[in-house]
Amino acid sequence: MFKSVLDGAERGPAVTVMVEGQEVEAWEDETVASLLLRHFGTARLTPVSQSPRAPYCMMGVCFDCLAVIDGKWSTQSCLEPVRAGMSIERQNGAREVEQ
Repeated sequence: MFKSVLDGAERGPAVTVMVEGQEVEAWEDETVASLLLRHFGTARLTPVSQSPRAPYCMMGVCFDCLAVIDGKWSTQSCLEPVRAGMSIERQNGAREVEQ
């Protein structure tokens, strides 16, 4: 299973965020993608087959880690640091472009 590089190392303070309507403990400044992997093992479902997807590159090049963060669709969760009180939903389906 996924293990954060922050395990055993110095890390930010524990904070609480809402993921899929559940309170989840995270470390401040870890990425949302690593939080999703640790707690759910997946980041989202594919738009066509609904099969689970995990982040691929973890550096913002691909779009396999898209999430709805604080109401904003199609956010690359590997680039988004965790902050106390965030609302996170796994994005299930095709990405959406803001107009």
